[in-house]
Amino acid sequence: MPRRLLALITVLMAALATAADSRPNIVFVIGEDMGPDTGAYGCKDAITPNMDRLAKEGALFTRAFTHTGVCAPSRSGMITGQYPLKYGAQNMRSKVVNPPHPFTEKLQSAGYHVMWPGKTDFQGVPEKNLANDRKNWVNPANRPAGPLTAKPKEPFFAYFNDSVSHESQVRASDEEHAKNTAALKPSDRRDPAKVELPPFYPDTPAVRREVAHYHELVTAVDYSLGRALDWLKAHDLEKNTIVIFTGDHGRGMPRFKRSPKDTGTRVPLIVRWPGQIAPGTIREDFASWIDFAPTALTLAGVPVPAEFDGHCFLPTAANPPKYAYSFRDFMDESFDKVRSVRDARFRYVRNLAPGVDEAGEVAYQEIGQTMHELRRVQAEGKLTPVQALYFNPNRAQEELYDTQSDPWEVKNIAGDPANAAKLAELRAECDAWLARCGPLADLDPDELVKRGIILPRDEKYEVRLKTGQHESNNPAKKKTPGSHHQIIPYHHASPSSCCPLRCSSSAANLPRRSPAMK
Repeated sequence: MPRRLLALITVLMAALATAADSRPNIVFVIGEDMGPDTGAYGCKDAITPNMDRLAKEGALFTRAFTHTGVCAPSRSGMITGQYPLKYGAQNMRSKVVNPPHPFTEKLQSAGYHVMWPGKTDFQGVPEKNLANDRKNWVNPANRPAGPLTAKPKEPFFAYFNDSVSHESQVRASDEEHAKNTAALKPSDRRDPAKVELPPFYPDTPAVRREVAHYHELVTAVDYSLGRALDWLKAHDLEKNTIVIFTGDHGRGMPRFKRSPKDTGTRVPLIVRWPGQIAPGTIREDFASWIDFAPTALTLAGVPVPAEFDGHCFLPTAANPPKYAYSFRDFMDESFDKVRSVRDARFRYVRNLAPGVDEAGEVAYQEIGQTMHELRRVQAEGKLTPVQALYFNPNRAQEELYDTQSDPWEVKNIAGDPANAAKLAELRAECDAWLARCGPLADLDPDELVKRGIILPRDEKYEVRLKTGQHESNNPAKKKTPGSHHQIIPYHHASPSSCCPLRCSSSAANLPRRSPAMK
């Protein structure tokens, strides 16, 4: 090879290496089962100094959403960059036979060192080549701080999921809660008598205890975020590292987690990128969990596959979307079928499972004290009209909420003629979104199994169906009157047998009501 050509190749390779090295590192921190309950978001019960500092140093997204309030489908969409409805992953822990691959494989091919310790839960998405390193690079809130891990090869993508705020820990015993929040100072503790309750909860000591515990667990997550930020500073990595903090869906409590409404799908999203995002930025455009994959690939200089559904929102969004979408299908062993579209102000909800209430029959949720209290007060006939909505088996086929005047989404205004234009707009947009998702979005899980799209239900859900019991070993919860309910079998609850409408129903067909829905 001529020396001149060899020299040119050497120079080009060096230039490429330099360009690769200048690409930003990405740190992705998740507070599991955590909504936008931070000081920066205006939550009066929040003690979150690290999250609030991150917002002051970067951008706070006021309209950040996930595509479902059910955890595994939420994570599946995030790791694939595609709506789970497209590839049959909409039902909780129904593993897809031939799913898309994780976007982190493309990051690694582009030279990124991917660190992904802990939780995956991707609905069958392959994990063999998920990451270069699966060990913890920062310790969670409920573990000893320990020494700092070594500085990784750059550029890197570092994921960290803190499960201390998970639903199971909100309802944990006082002893377990003390362990989970051992790092908290006395001033970090909440007085249950003073925490704010949503209008759909009864005001009882047991409910207040869990709400107070939740907020203390959010503070524990804040401590973990602080350790991640300290890790970056100690390794002199702050300047060229994007820090993204978010949650996988709403708080792990009834009418939050699993809800397709704002309480279940609105998440915190705080991003710091020195030199690219001005401190104290407030972003009001939509950003979603579907967007994390295309955003990471774009930042890494990797072409975004055509099948990806999201957009790159960093440092700014070239074409901000007008809508955010969400759905709800099987929640563990409990069936529902909901599709929803939200614009900057209004949320449209389409209920496709007649006779199913919003609460569902989720054994994992039923063992919490807040759910016990809701069931107890319901049995006593003392729920307020707003609280009783959660257990209404005769939900309207279509719902419309003004999230500005009704942030808890408890006043359905779909029947008001003044909102007819907005209802028609969002109904049409829901149809268009489902059409883009394709035919699998409309299939019930039995049909998905029959076609070889997904495997049969997880064994533990089958056990729950047979025994009516939950396998949890949490010692804190005792059975209370009204806390045990019949669980709907998978095959008995399929849309083919109980839902006269399909997800692909046209706008023209929606106003009609079948005899079964009267």
